[in-house]
Amino acid sequence: MPAMIRAFFDEPTNTVSYLVWDPATKRGAVIDPVLDWDNRSGTADTAFADRLLGDAAQEGITIDWVLETHAHADHLTAAPYIKARTGAPIGIGEHIRDVQAIFRPVFAAEDVKPGGGDFDRLFRDGEHFAIGSLDVEVIHTPGHTPACIAYRIVAPQARSDEPDDVFVGDTLFMHDYGTARADFPGGDARTLYRSMKRLLALPPHTRLWMCHDYKAPGRDHFAWQSTVAEQRAHNPHVKDGTTEDEFVAFRTKRDATLAAPALLLPSIQVNIRAGRFPPAEANGVRYLMVPVTARNAAAVE
Repeated sequence: MPAMIRAFFDEPTNTVSYLVWDPATKRGAVIDPVLDWDNRSGTADTAFADRLLGDAAQEGITIDWVLETHAHADHLTAAPYIKARTGAPIGIGEHIRDVQAIFRPVFAAEDVKPGGGDFDRLFRDGEHFAIGSLDVEVIHTPGHTPACIAYRIVAPQARSDEPDDVFVGDTLFMHDYGTARADFPGGDARTLYRSMKRLLALPPHTRLWMCHDYKAPGRDHFAWQSTVAEQRAHNPHVKDGTTEDEFVAFRTKRDATLAAPALLLPSIQVNIRAGRFPPAEANGVRYLMVPVTARNAAAVE
């Protein structure tokens, strides 16, 4: 039987989280869960994650995995909350170690454990694991960040007409919108192009599930499911016929105009810790850091 998939859209961050389960065994996974975060007051809440967990309970699903496609820069993850509620381990690509190495000194995050600590499972490219009786393949898709991976749920052999389902993270957006930026530390447009082409070499009817949507011009509703064929025919950044050099030139020019994501600073600090917040200070309060960049040194003296 094919996987069952339910999407949960968090409009404040334009993020899609997924509840995925095997209907035969009722074993499931949560992909890219969102923690509610009010950046103005520094307040965290779990209403979004609770809605997802409520649906899982209603369906009788046992959560076996909390899966991250990468360390997100636009929302805080609810992974440790879901782990605490379900006991499910948190998995991410093994190159999260590279991302941690980049940002640990930026945020003086000495508590970030080396070697991918805080995460329970570091997946390798090509590795397979199970969600119930479903087979999941890990595909390393660097470029947006070094640690990006996609999760490919392979269709059952008995149903050769059933397409695979691939959760692509931020590597691709909807086929009428485009592609992810590649200007974060450790990102690279040329690497991103090659990762996207790897995904787009999958069978044309393969279903691709996005992590974000921003409503392409002319579309009045949010959407998060595409196919390889639709991406190859219509994606304005990477459709068939777009060369690697053309994409790199376009992506580099476009990224130079983009502002930093609104939740970049809190998201990175929390997400490289697998959703754990920094340790409390002596007064019992946890703090997130804001590194200061001064264009004029006198401004911060």
